[in-house]
Amino acid sequence: QVQLVESGGGLVQTGDSLRLSCVVSGGTFRMLSMGWFRQAPGKERQFLAAINNTYGGTAYAFSVKDRFTISRDNAKNTAYLQMNRLKLEDTAVYYCAAYKRPSPHVDFWGQGTQVTVSS
Repeated sequence: QVQLVESGGGLVQTGDSLRLSCVVSGGTFRMLSMGWFRQAPGKERQFLAAINNTYGGTAYAFSVKDRFTISRDNAKNTAYLQMNRLKLEDTAVYYCAAYKRPSPHVDFWGQGTQVTVSS
């Protein structure tokens, strides 16, 4: 079965940059569209970004579109989320997601990686 494993989270300061990685196993990576979400304590899980499995088209939440960039490396079966100019409100658990077809429905979730932004 498809498995997603996130990494790259940690403790950073406001204004710093961080790159998250999501390694996919158990499936054909090139057939999957990929996405990133986050969830802060007491809040709903929030969509951040997605990237298509064919032409690499992307979509972003308005709240992060000027600071975050999603990308993928099909040779490494890995999706990335580059986060720049981090803010305190970016503190959350970040989740990788995979879609078997382009749609709002997430088929597979990673376990999450913690990102903590301090001042």
